[in-house]
Amino acid sequence: MKSSLRLASIAAFALAAAPALAQTKWDLPAAYPATNFHTENLVQFANDVDKASGGKLKITVHPGASLFKAPEIKRAVQGGQAQIGEILMVNFQNEWPIYGADGLPFLADSYDEAVKLWRVQKPMVEKKLAEQGMMALYAVPWPPQGIYSKKPLNSAADLKGIKWRAYSPATSRIAELVGAQPVTVQAAEVSQAFATGVAESMMSSGSTGWDAKLYEHVKYWYDTQAWLPKNLVLVNKAAFDALDAATRQAVLKAAADAEVRGLAMSKKANTDSLDKLKANGMQILPPPPQLKADMKKVGDTMLKEWVDKAGPEGKQLIDAYRK
Repeated sequence: MKSSLRLASIAAFALAAAPALAQTKWDLPAAYPATNFHTENLVQFANDVDKASGGKLKITVHPGASLFKAPEIKRAVQGGQAQIGEILMVNFQNEWPIYGADGLPFLADSYDEAVKLWRVQKPMVEKKLAEQGMMALYAVPWPPQGIYSKKPLNSAADLKGIKWRAYSPATSRIAELVGAQPVTVQAAEVSQAFATGVAESMMSSGSTGWDAKLYEHVKYWYDTQAWLPKNLVLVNKAAFDALDAATRQAVLKAAADAEVRGLAMSKKANTDSLDKLKANGMQILPPPPQLKADMKKVGDTMLKEWVDKAGPEGKQLIDAYRK
């Protein structure tokens, strides 16, 4: 009798101890190279979670679209094939216009403005993700977007007929408005597209240009500071809720730290990547006045179209941002 009691108590003790020993593993698909600052920030976030949770939650980062391609990541997190993932919000503008607010040319055209826009956008994004069984953890802006071109540009007219790399609804629309020819190319294929002449121009950050070694194929980058699109890290709500309270807290704390750190990394990546592109022979130039005026017009048209499409929600966002 005693031995069976002892066995029962040992079993009960083992059960009680089990959660402390249990390890949860999450996969985090990301679309950008391991050397990109966003990915480096994700890895630091995963390390912070591991440390703060005492090894209870292990997050494996899968960079370079190696687990899921960029457009598939959000659905993968929503469906639970991945518990957590990083997306470029503007890629999902067709699904819901508010995701594309930070891809509107010349709306938020500096780091301070990008942070201000996220403050207004965040509660709306959180509400939308909650309806889809997900949560927003943190967002980090890309460096300001400029125009890469194989030939010098003086005005938007110089972009007519040029093969323009598009990666979002907004970048496709810019091509249409300036008379360029939009070609859809994902981040992982940019280098090859420019090497083979599939693309001759695009709007993107210095970081993307450096990642893709664009100095080998492109000689000009115009610093238009058009917009600073954000990468958003989102988590499957059921997976998050399944964690114990202390581990959930560890994730939220690591996410808050990652948002602050990511902003500083983005600013540094901007300066560093432009310096490196310049050192490798690319001309980093301010946009000529006519090009600037033309692109501003494109921005005004796109903002009006976006607000018409986004309806009262879009108007509410812009009004709150401009307050």
